[in-house]
Amino acid sequence: MNRLKYLAVSLFILALDSATKWLVSTHIGLNDAVPLVPSLFQLVHVRNTGAAFGIGANAESHLVPMLLNIGALAVFAVVVVYSFRSAVTDRTLQVGLHLILGGAIGNLVDRFRLGYVVDFLDVYVNWGGQPHHWPAFNVADSAICIGIGLLFLDMKKSESVNAQTA
Repeated sequence: MNRLKYLAVSLFILALDSATKWLVSTHIGLNDAVPLVPSLFQLVHVRNTGAAFGIGANAESHLVPMLLNIGALAVFAVVVVYSFRSAVTDRTLQVGLHLILGGAIGNLVDRFRLGYVVDFLDVYVNWGGQPHHWPAFNVADSAICIGIGLLFLDMKKSESVNAQTA
């Protein structure tokens, strides 16, 4: 029963990611922007055919999307197996894994369904009169990054506990 609450984290991320991508796709024109915080943050509607943060998006090869899908499926499998092999009581680890799982599934669904991922969060700064943008991202990307951060925290916590018992 305890594992169900962690699965709910993945399902929540998947639902939030899908809903926000649908809202952006239906209310913001492709490549349009809606400023929210001037010179800092806006909503955009872009299609990412590459990996996280647009890495490899300009590749001409049809091999890149296939490799991205295979990689995402591998991450999915590793996270699920590791989650079930880890203690259900290790909340930081389990939440981190399920954030990664929900985000990976969210982007994977887009890749299989659309052939690209909808990105819409655009953070930027104006420096020297020119905007400098972080690559656009989405809820799934955010969940994956937060999940990875939680995994690092869990590793540091484990190192600290092991050092004290040695």
